Amino acid sequence: MAIPDDSLTSQPGSAPPAEQDGRIRLALVIPTLDQSGAEKQLSLLATGLPRDRFRVEVVALTRSGPLEAVLREAGIPVHVIGKRWRFDPFPVLRLRQWIREHRPDIVHSWLFAANSAVRMAVPSRSPIKVVVSERCVDSWKSSWQLWLDRRLARRTDHLVGNSQSVVDFYRAQGIASVPMSVIPNGVTVPADPGQTRAEFFATVGIPADARVALYVGRLAKQKRLTDLLWAAQLVRQKDPRFRFLLVGDGPERASLEEHARNVEVSEFVRFLGHRPDAASLLHHADVFWLASDFEGMSNSLMEAMACGKPCVVSDIPPNRELVLHGETGYCINPGDSVGFAQFTSRILEDLPLADRLGQAGRQRMAAEFRIDQMVERHAALYESLVRGPVLSGQSAG
Repeated sequence: MAIPDDSLTSQPGSAPPAEQDGRIRLALVIPTLDQSGAEKQLSLLATGLPRDRFRVEVVALTRSGPLEAVLREAGIPVHVIGKRWRFDPFPVLRLRQWIREHRPDIVHSWLFAANSAVRMAVPSRSPIKVVVSERCVDSWKSSWQLWLDRRLARRTDHLVGNSQSVVDFYRAQGIASVPMSVIPNGVTVPADPGQTRAEFFATVGIPADARVALYVGRLAKQKRLTDLLWAAQLVRQKDPRFRFLLVGDGPERASLEEHARNVEVSEFVRFLGHRPDAASLLHHADVFWLASDFEGMSNSLMEAMACGKPCVVSDIPPNRELVLHGETGYCINPGDSVGFAQFTSRILEDLPLADRLGQAGRQRMAAEFRIDQMVERHAALYESLVRGPVLSGQSAG
């Protein structure tokens, strides 16, 4: 049942929910609780926010996932709305009902489906503040999706981008009237893999002395993984020990495996599929590869840098915000397989260089992209929306 737009307006003489126990009531809404980048950042934020300042609940718009257990273990309630189709109108009504019952001070949504549903579900005259998170330079969006973003901008109190590139992209789409902030992802050093490099190599069928480039992420077109397969062929010609490991799954897996066979690289390329220990495998790599056409702020790239691994990445704005060319890794023109091969070979042939690049990346992550910094920047934003002006620690886009 639809809820009238004035159903959440403040009643005369009633205290707002934030003042009942001194805590801000925060609802974090996201399509699923899978172990992908945005979901991981939401989980880190939800579990990291100070309990004496925030009361947090998480809403999964479509379905749950592995991160629900992490959230519940931390004492955070999780609710699943149950969206079934791409253009399913009922979840908006159910979400509006949930908001009416739980009366959060702030609803913070993540990713397009949740961003759209939340802004349609929160009544326009309610005192609830709406924050949306955009996590990527979304050049994939169609004209109707960008139109909807612009249309719903008037129901948005703040937009958070995880990189300056994301904020710049949405400003260029005609959404400049919405206040925006850059709050980078937070990262920590991935857990110890629990097995030696030689033991891991044996499990995936490569020699103990292999030199390894690792990719971790979705197997999708915008990742330009065929470019990396060509680069692997070139590196292999210089160093027969070279191997390329791809961790992750996605719609392009079958075609990539066929391409690997067609260009005769299958012998030294391994498709490892989705693995819950993906981040820990970064410890076993000699170099990390990322060739994407577009990103937001890659969690896998940040985790590789936190592990002290030199990185060779596509020269796109979000990657340049992390990888300083010649200091923490190398940025290569998108599509330049030869460039990827040349700089990878340079790293593999010069161990002092590899160590210098890796240590510089590790230090940069520890100094500028800590989880506690990400959490406190969000906390400052939430408090400014409910209780006062933006605090000085908030990073503005």
